Amino acid sequence: MIPLKKHQLQSIALLAALPFALEGCIWDSSNTSVTATTSAPTATTYSVTATVTGLQPGQSVTLLDNSSQTVTATSNGALTIAAALTSGAAYAITVGSQTLTATQACNIVNGTGTVGSANISNIQINCGQLFAYVTNYGDNTISAYDINAASGALTPVPGSPFATGTNPNSITVDPSGKFAYVANLTSNDVSAYSLDASTGTLMPVAGSPFAAGANPDFITVDPSGKFVYAVNRANNNVSAYALDANTGALAPVPGSPFTTGTYPISIAVDPSGKFAYVSNGYSKNVSAYAINANTGGLTQIGLSAAGNGPDSIAVDPNGEFIYATNYHDANVSAYAINADGTLTAVNGSPFAAGINPVFSAVEPSGPFVYVVDDGGAGSGNISAYTINAGTGALTPMPGPPFAAGVYPNAMTFDPSGKFAYVLNGGNTVVLTYAVNAGTGALTQVGSPVATGNSATSVATVQPK
Repeated sequence: MIPLKKHQLQSIALLAALPFALEGCIWDSSNTSVTATTSAPTATTYSVTATVTGLQPGQSVTLLDNSSQTVTATSNGALTIAAALTSGAAYAITVGSQTLTATQACNIVNGTGTVGSANISNIQINCGQLFAYVTNYGDNTISAYDINAASGALTPVPGSPFATGTNPNSITVDPSGKFAYVANLTSNDVSAYSLDASTGTLMPVAGSPFAAGANPDFITVDPSGKFVYAVNRANNNVSAYALDANTGALAPVPGSPFTTGTYPISIAVDPSGKFAYVSNGYSKNVSAYAINANTGGLTQIGLSAAGNGPDSIAVDPNGEFIYATNYHDANVSAYAINADGTLTAVNGSPFAAGINPVFSAVEPSGPFVYVVDDGGAGSGNISAYTINAGTGALTPMPGPPFAAGVYPNAMTFDPSGKFAYVLNGGNTVVLTYAVNAGTGALTQVGSPVATGNSATSVATVQPK
């Protein structure tokens, strides 16, 4: 072999290094090097879309995302609020300006959240009239009111009050706002009404009233609007009905009625529509049921101890906790809802309330619980609490309870959660409160509004 000379070895080394020197360069036809660039991968983005309902010709609503980006809806249907958000981006949709009448408003459902790995399309912007309905136990009637969206003030609607069965004790409205249902304690039936979305007037549904058990005390509609449930306190059971979405008529579901504990007083369905809960006044417990999504039938899945005389029961909007007032113990039992619908007592439960806690209500956005205490001697209060989002434990709001008039017995909120309404069974009026969105504090506003004799239940609605 002929040994290589030094300059030949250097040339070989240079040739060996050439590919590495040329890496990242491209030669064009003129032998000029061009540096290659690698583009960063394009981030996947997702849209946030809302469905607008209830706008009339000439009306509009401006929506804000995170208090800045704005978009205006001038008609009903799908509306893109944000077109290109990346995964992990937060959105918070609020109502800006709106061109509606004094008794109309636009309210948002599912307006806050974080973008995941799919488009957001479950936001609802519901616009339209606001109404309140009160059952008058002593008059066998329902009082109906327009709600002023700005002040919360109530004004009777034309034709009010409307006739019911004997001793109406509870009222509920289906999620669409098309139908209202009343449990009549003494005539042992359920009155059904169609609701005029423009005027709020009530018209009996064909076939109404529908038979119930003995002493139907409380009534509710499941979140899907497919089923209605009424607790019959003298029969210790629940009457379950299928709701005809076209007519509002009720038909018993297979297997109805379903057994409860002794002296059932209240029933609530969780937001998923999978589970129902009944407070049993004499057996001092809460029954848990799984709901058959096809038939509406109830299957008992649990029984949890409560205090003495569990009365009203309420579920938080996230479906994580329920709260039952114990009338004779002056406290509130709190439970966490497990994945299978069974209940586990919250650490620290029960939580102290006032004298004779008769009703519980959770503010629509979820942070606050209110308990109506009838006071026993006529002068009642509202005990108010903040919910621990992680545990469900209740912390009393600072200061004394809020004054609530004479024998207060029921409470609800307008669809926006800005106002609360409390019935006074002792002096036949309804009180209006402004709700502080940050603290939950209640401030009474306006003058008391007359109801009928012995008002027992109140519901609000915004027809869709």
